[in-house]
Amino acid sequence: MTTEQAFIPFSHPLSLTQDEMKLRAEAFHNLLDGRRTIREFESTPVERSVIESCILAAGTAPSGAHKQPWHFAAISDPDVKRSIREAAEEEEAAFYGGRASDEWLEALRPFATDAHKPFLETAPWLIAIFARNYDLSSEGERSKNYYVQESVGIATGMLIAALHQAGLSTLTHTPSPMGFLNEALGRPSNERAVILLVVGHAAHDAQVPDIERKKLEEIASFR
Repeated sequence: MTTEQAFIPFSHPLSLTQDEMKLRAEAFHNLLDGRRTIREFESTPVERSVIESCILAAGTAPSGAHKQPWHFAAISDPDVKRSIREAAEEEEAAFYGGRASDEWLEALRPFATDAHKPFLETAPWLIAIFARNYDLSSEGERSKNYYVQESVGIATGMLIAALHQAGLSTLTHTPSPMGFLNEALGRPSNERAVILLVVGHAAHDAQVPDIERKKLEEIASFR
């Protein structure tokens, strides 16, 4: 049985001149160029409404067949954050203690990372991002989702951009494996945690590596 999709007229919320487009594009690039991965956070609270709006922005991302195969579990509860830190550090200890290859550890060496993750408790918010390979109906029937990895990746990028635009800093934390997040957050088996996003205000004395981003000609081509 085929269900016809209803269509409505599209009206872009902005109508800009070429000069206005250029200015806005440059301003957005300059804003995001200031984004850095932060590992030192203040414990200053961030209102839930800010996080909600940023998650709603992420939820506008395109997705395969509009299946929206994501779930964002936002955590501010200190006890839950503590349990997540303990589980994450256990996985990270195994990673740095032998699970990771020498090549991988050498690539990480300039960033001075290790198995200790105090930011998981210090930052006011954690957002665990889950991907759904399939949905489950109330009767337990499976419905396949499409382009899940790509869709969740786009939504995550939009979430990070929204948080940065709101004046917040983030860290994309990916302990592996991350199955402990399903248990800690009560998420169903059809969801797989892909990123644990740490969110808050950067510490006033936060330090970041002195790195350079690739130039335009290194990441793009025009024909």
